[in-house]
Amino acid sequence: MKEATTEFEKIQAVSDADYENYIHLKRKEIVDYHLKNNKSYQEFVGKSNSNPESSGWNELPIMTKKDFQKPLSERLSNGFTIKNVYVNKTSGSSGDPFIFAKDKFCHALTWANIINRFGWFGIDFNTSKQARFYGIPLDFIGNKKERLKDFFKNSYRFTIFDLSDEVLERVLLKFQSKKFDYINGYTSSIVLFAKFLQKKNIVLTSVCPSLKCCVVTSEMLFEEDKILMEKQFGVPIVNEYGASELDLIAFQSRNVGTKDEWQVNSETLFVEILDENNNVLPNGKEGRIVITSLYNKAHPFIRYDIGDVGILDEKSTFKKPILKKLIGRTNDIAILPSGKKSPGLTFYYVTKSIIEDDGNVKEFVIKQTKIDTFEVEYVSKNALTEIQIRDIEKAITAYLESGLNFSFIRKEKLTRSKSGKLKQFVSMMK
Repeated sequence: MKEATTEFEKIQAVSDADYENYIHLKRKEIVDYHLKNNKSYQEFVGKSNSNPESSGWNELPIMTKKDFQKPLSERLSNGFTIKNVYVNKTSGSSGDPFIFAKDKFCHALTWANIINRFGWFGIDFNTSKQARFYGIPLDFIGNKKERLKDFFKNSYRFTIFDLSDEVLERVLLKFQSKKFDYINGYTSSIVLFAKFLQKKNIVLTSVCPSLKCCVVTSEMLFEEDKILMEKQFGVPIVNEYGASELDLIAFQSRNVGTKDEWQVNSETLFVEILDENNNVLPNGKEGRIVITSLYNKAHPFIRYDIGDVGILDEKSTFKKPILKKLIGRTNDIAILPSGKKSPGLTFYYVTKSIIEDDGNVKEFVIKQTKIDTFEVEYVSKNALTEIQIRDIEKAITAYLESGLNFSFIRKEKLTRSKSGKLKQFVSMMK
């Protein structure tokens, strides 16, 4: 971390005038590295008939989540193994889950970036107490592992799988008894807590005056929800946009007069907006968000289509790109027969049961068709076995409640939205 923090500070010290050259240099370095050391990327570029030696950056092929649907060991660069890299799974919120890796220095740079951005709002990761609204594994080992991480991160985690009023009452009691410095977690879960406070006519800082800010992530933050949270929490609401396989992508600016400005991470990422023909769009135009990880040597993410649509502000520069608008990333709330409310991202923890490194399940969506009935549509090489289905049903009962009906429908292709995004969970109850 010390080495990564020093490197991060060096990057930030590069002047505005020299920043375009910095970006071009890092782009070339990471492409050259993977063309020399990563067989999977060599084959990927070769299939595209692109010649990076003679053509420019814009001729490089676009990577998508589908390109990672094979075992991780086949995607790692020379010198890297599963034992010497950071390994994790994507949430599958776009319907294309996969396992990814970062080399340890790249992973440390990610944390240097996160620590820097949170510091904009007076948050110190070593001392600040976090109220964490995230999911957590329910199996014994996974649960204990996450709880241990929370302990070392000075964090208290509220489970988001049941957000009924009875549970939220207990959440409120925790805020009364603990000196939390900030809230961090899934947007929809925190919005439900704000609505609960609104019903009780309580401003959170009146019972927890140590609170400094609330950082929401993973799902779309609507303006009316932001206004509600600011009123009920009594602190700034900070909008974060990130992807686990990449880094923190954009973070609300701290600058006076730019309260709602999303500053894009230009230190470790290069963000482009492309049209449907992979042409780079000028700032101010809406298109697909394509991102390059400038420091990940273990696993290539070069011109990687993350599955979102957005707009870079006209006043963006190489050093300070501004995300003007993000389109998509919404998750519905599942309302269950018992009255329990669970955010759509709860299904991330359920669908982990069917995410395997062999890349069998390519895509999936879960639809709530009735209050007790759900459909799982999936695309895969092989149909799910009875054992796999039983395991998923057990996970559903553990995370949600018993008595729910699930049907599993294997399809050749899943229906996508106009933006090309595939929502992992859709409620048809409205």
